[in-house]
Amino acid sequence: MIRIGIADDLPMIRTGFELILDNERDMSIVASVGNGQEIIDACASRPIDVVLMDIRMPEVDGLAASEQILGQPDPPKIVILTTFGLDEYVARAISVGCSGFLLKDATADVLVGAVRAVFDGDAVLAPSLLRTVFDKAQTSIRSHEVQGISDLTDRELEVLKLLASGLSNAEIAERLFLSQATVKTHITRVLAKLGVRDRVQAVIAAFTAGIA
Repeated sequence: MIRIGIADDLPMIRTGFELILDNERDMSIVASVGNGQEIIDACASRPIDVVLMDIRMPEVDGLAASEQILGQPDPPKIVILTTFGLDEYVARAISVGCSGFLLKDATADVLVGAVRAVFDGDAVLAPSLLRTVFDKAQTSIRSHEVQGISDLTDRELEVLKLLASGLSNAEIAERLFLSQATVKTHITRVLAKLGVRDRVQAVIAAFTAGIA
């Protein structure tokens, strides 16, 4: 069961998310709150696997709340949901370690798929925001992480290329005839060697190095 927290200052938005996600057999809403401080407190007081986080909220905004939550031991994965696709929001969400960034006009299927993907260790990003991510994050990783690519084994490099092409862990495992556990191990080693926080930054490194 995927335990989900929702943080949005609009009750109608929270209700909509609850109706969509609580209808899934493998998902359960364990917290639904209206500001950043409340979701910080919720994550500190109960097990939550995935947080759907609005950006513009009273008291503590979603990005500041995400940074605090991700600093806790064994934090949940966070998917930023917003009506705004502004560059600075995307860059900061990635820099603090959020696992996804979707616009609120995403379909119910996309939302459900995003929750499952980040729970399984994948990262999700609205297609309309991809260019922003590459443009904003290339400079910050160019000098360090790309140098780490030369340390990757042939298999790790192969996994990184498939990761950069948008494949999930399951799809990479099927393509390379490996178990998903083995793929996760390779990805963990890739992240460590590149010195990046998550899969999104690893993909950016691959594009920056010209291997994707």
